[in-house]
Amino acid sequence: MRRLLRSALLLAMLAPPAMAQAPLGQPPAVREGLEIGASTSEIAITSDFRGADLTIFGALTNADELLLAIGQYDLVVTLEGPRDYATVRRKERVFGIWMNTQSMTFEQVPESYSMASTRQIDSLDQASSLNDIGVGIEHLALNPVGYIPDSGLIGEFREAYRRLKLASGLYQRDTSGVRFVSSSLFRASLKLPANIPDGVHVVRASLFKSGQLLLQRELSLRVVKTGIEQAITDAAHNRPLAYGFLCVLIAVITGWGASLIFRKD
Repeated sequence: MRRLLRSALLLAMLAPPAMAQAPLGQPPAVREGLEIGASTSEIAITSDFRGADLTIFGALTNADELLLAIGQYDLVVTLEGPRDYATVRRKERVFGIWMNTQSMTFEQVPESYSMASTRQIDSLDQASSLNDIGVGIEHLALNPVGYIPDSGLIGEFREAYRRLKLASGLYQRDTSGVRFVSSSLFRASLKLPANIPDGVHVVRASLFKSGQLLLQRELSLRVVKTGIEQAITDAAHNRPLAYGFLCVLIAVITGWGASLIFRKD
């Protein structure tokens, strides 16, 4: 019996302090939550479409009031367009003629990308972390397709791709586009360019706490063409032979009509 008591006492002394001090029935720590919604779930592109603004509303739940007051919560809201392969070509002067001499294709990159944030995203987290989650134009994953003999060219073509997208307006950013309208409610404004591609787009909100990614939420947004634009697009994709024949017929009739009008007697 004494040996059993000594063994029990020894086990109690060697037990981990956390196990001995952990109170029973204590509820787990409550973690912050994030909810988002869009002003619309579908955007119609008509013949007079000149771009639009998309408003994203959201709310933080269970936020730390002190950290919220001193600005330790940051939000980055993005709108990613449909993904596809993108080819960037380099032109050089060869024997007095500008020719495409080199090219690089990136796999499955967003055709359009609009971003709004509470502040400059490079000040939120380290660049390596932003690269991992793909938040921000400079941190999108641009992976080349195929074998690249000179790896030094990858950075140049990536920079050229971003520069072309920014110049065309398909990639946009606003470092003050997210604002808190109350202690926990926020609003983000995203710019939609006039040449935005149609298809399913993804709205993604990323919540940062003290410079660290806390959580993400996303929802879908459809961009569709309407009217004659949609009819032409459907005909070109669904009935290519009839579409091609109609185009040739219209060209022939137009040319014949022009010859009659401008014919000299």
